[in-house]
Amino acid sequence: MEKKIMLGNEAFARGAYEAGVKVVSSYPGTPSTEVTENLAKYDEIHVEWAPNEKVGTEVAMGASIGGVRSLSCMKHVGLNVAADPFFTAAYTGVTGGAVVLVADDNGCHSSQNEQDSRYYGRSAGVPMLEPSNSQECKDYMKLAYEMSEKYDTVVLIRSNTRISHSRGIVEIGERTERERIPYKKNIQKYVAMPAMAKKLHVAQEKRMGQVAADSDSMEINRIEMGDTSVGIITSGICYQYVKDAMPDASVLKMGLINPIPKKLIEDFASRVDKLYVIEEGNPFFEEQIRAMGIELAGGKDMFTIQGEYSANMIRKAFGLPLAEAAETEADAADAPGRPPLMCAGCPHRGLFYILNKLKKTVMGDIGCYTLGALAPTSAMDACLCMGASITMAHGFEKAVGDSKDVVAVLGDSTFFHSGITGLVNMNYNGAKGTVIVLDNRITGMTGHQDNPSTGKDAKGNEAPAIDIAVMCRACGVKHIVEVDPFDIEELEEAIKTETAREELSVIITKRPCALIVKQPDIPYVVTDRCKNCKMCMKLGCPAIEEENGRPVIVPDRCVGCDLCARVCPFDAIEMVADGKEAK
Repeated sequence: MEKKIMLGNEAFARGAYEAGVKVVSSYPGTPSTEVTENLAKYDEIHVEWAPNEKVGTEVAMGASIGGVRSLSCMKHVGLNVAADPFFTAAYTGVTGGAVVLVADDNGCHSSQNEQDSRYYGRSAGVPMLEPSNSQECKDYMKLAYEMSEKYDTVVLIRSNTRISHSRGIVEIGERTERERIPYKKNIQKYVAMPAMAKKLHVAQEKRMGQVAADSDSMEINRIEMGDTSVGIITSGICYQYVKDAMPDASVLKMGLINPIPKKLIEDFASRVDKLYVIEEGNPFFEEQIRAMGIELAGGKDMFTIQGEYSANMIRKAFGLPLAEAAETEADAADAPGRPPLMCAGCPHRGLFYILNKLKKTVMGDIGCYTLGALAPTSAMDACLCMGASITMAHGFEKAVGDSKDVVAVLGDSTFFHSGITGLVNMNYNGAKGTVIVLDNRITGMTGHQDNPSTGKDAKGNEAPAIDIAVMCRACGVKHIVEVDPFDIEELEEAIKTETAREELSVIITKRPCALIVKQPDIPYVVTDRCKNCKMCMKLGCPAIEEENGRPVIVPDRCVGCDLCARVCPFDAIEMVADGKEAK
């Protein structure tokens, strides 16, 4: 077999390809995004970016009912959005194999929380797999489809940041094309009305009982006996940490994490002197094992619920010598911080500069523009979840009785994800507030994926582009303004005018992301006319630094967007002409 070094997410995609998947519908969300991006490279598969995770899951279920294997990928908070169809799909079961891949973000590297998605598998009542390396990412994806069709169930695969974004050697196989299973109308199975749902729930419990009975003999659940004085139950990335920190310990590695293999756990517990559970996140395994009446020598009393684990964390917990990497970690801890920043030339920077200047209360949202909460603009008051900016602004307005000082800010992709319904709610319920849609023509923070307004689909083909202004008008908004966010004077006037209205209004800032358009690449410089007012520093541009108490522009970082020149009250910032600095 051919072998390749693959990212975990790339291996997931390869597994879906080899399994004969026909339809993929996902919403981008770090750390899951690259699975769908890699699947888009295969001509045999229909791959699409859905407006949100709920839609993606529903598309995948429709494809399953239609008789083909399907997949929907998302990050952990995306599973919250998809929970509605996901829980009922756990009742109905499948025709073609259906898999939902969810990637958790332990440590909040790119998320607003670090929820533990294992509880979704248990609560919904579906089998859940968790790989520990890239090879298993591919293998478990293929296994998930076999299980889905064998047990007539949706299967949930759990990844996380380290598994998704680590690389490993993967054996490459061939794609197995599968004939579509002919559709047969089955109202009792697929129409989840109360009378049917009661019976479907019984069927769901029965098949999960069968999965549980089979779990003890599944190859992906395995005992690795070593030193019997210590036994460790673990899964996923923690298995790698355990093998690194305690290579001689006896280990029960679980690949099927819901339902857990109870007889195998009991057998393992009887063969070791002391039993421990090592798992990132909540005590998901620990609570179930303790409920079985099995004594544990340690679990969350030795480890934290927050953040990521490491081999050295495990060594420390067991009183073992730390590896040399601990010194590197300490050095890293002493290094100066590098906070996230909006890129040089980012079209969102001018907006937050003005919002800060006008002292508006800003209900924010999920995207690059969330960074507007950071200094020096500090122009965001709240950020909850995708699409919540509009609905929170509406609630804030109703609470304080005035809309003039509060605005909602969200991006184009987020607007389509879950902002539209909030705008409909504002119009329907008599809101007078202002919504600002930051249209940078791309889904920026997750790596420049297309969305319904960009004119391209997931494979880069031409697609209909939805006009946001037309959509807002269809939602009942009468006052809509489109403005270039780098035109500071026009933008400020638009915000003042629209927030003063006694009617609902929308401002759409239109300028492409600085990373998807060619920038002038002619840097600006601070000239001798500078009065050191440091107005340019208030933009928070990474190309502007302070040197000897005065602002300077770093040429290698400047993209020539000219925003700093626009805000300078003394015309002290100019473009470099003919390779010479202006004076």
